[in-house]
Amino acid sequence: MMTLRSLALEADIDENKITIRLLDQTLLPQEEKWLTIETNAQMIEAIKSLRVRGAPLIGVAASLMVAQLAVQDTSQTELLTQAKNLYEARPTAVNLMICIDRMTKRIKENFLPRKIVDLAVQIFDEDVILCQKIAANGAALIEDGDQILTHCNTGGLATAGVGTALGVIRLAHQQGKKIHVYIDETRPLLQGGRLTAWELKKLNIPCTLITDSTAAHLMSLKKITKAIVGSDRIAVNGDFANKIGTYSVAVNCHYHEIPFYVAAPYTTVDTNCQHGDEIPIEQRAAKEVQGVSGSFGEVLWAPSGVAVYNPAFDVTPAKLVSAWILDRATFNKKDVDQGALKSC
Repeated sequence: MMTLRSLALEADIDENKITIRLLDQTLLPQEEKWLTIETNAQMIEAIKSLRVRGAPLIGVAASLMVAQLAVQDTSQTELLTQAKNLYEARPTAVNLMICIDRMTKRIKENFLPRKIVDLAVQIFDEDVILCQKIAANGAALIEDGDQILTHCNTGGLATAGVGTALGVIRLAHQQGKKIHVYIDETRPLLQGGRLTAWELKKLNIPCTLITDSTAAHLMSLKKITKAIVGSDRIAVNGDFANKIGTYSVAVNCHYHEIPFYVAAPYTTVDTNCQHGDEIPIEQRAAKEVQGVSGSFGEVLWAPSGVAVYNPAFDVTPAKLVSAWILDRATFNKKDVDQGALKSC
């Protein structure tokens, strides 16, 4: 038996059975509960509800789900249908689509369960390596004494490896650089406050949680020296989609002349997407803004019937980005203008 293990995903693999377990991220930081995923419907629900999240990890989890179905003697036609359903589970994160495209190609060209499983394992292993390379490239930009703002969650909860933007921060800390991290709470579902703070505390990296609207104030006080975020899709011109509020961070960094970096694997670059206007933006439920619910019940703070606009992502234009930190290299504006992302 082979076991794949990351901070938020585990998979036991043998010839006749694959068992997938996901850390339910909707319950963090108060409860660490693992879910066993037995059906495609369960995986799709986990992706849509953000029980599993982070563009790279969604792609990895979906690939393993296809492999699980393959060893269950699912017909080729049905497996392609289920793969398509996974592909459509979330519209913005292109990693999911790239991974499912790879799995679909394998199903069509070599419909053997072992070969399908091998590709899913390869996708997991690749993400681990991609994260290591992103961390190494990005840590070179972090200086001793930096006070770094980050947005959303981009660590081991979002990838199979150490993370993207948070992986950069993690390696810089391991290198002995004295850094401090300011964590935006981040909508939807306060993924910075719940998840990034949880990871940084486990890693013993000095950090402070702030509301998203506090970032510009801290910049004006010269309390932030760099900002680094992740991405769910990067267009070839350098525009990129990330959790809602990222655009605001970029605008505020530009005004205060603070370096603003985006860190992501090559699988986040959509070579069919020419600019940010082509990136679909996921809309989430109004109830996420109207109040909060949990084991304690439901609390509503918005008036009944008020209209809600709740996009999960916004698009940051390339002109606001200081550098794109990928696994293959760190690209500046000139590189991107000359088409560096097209070859990713």
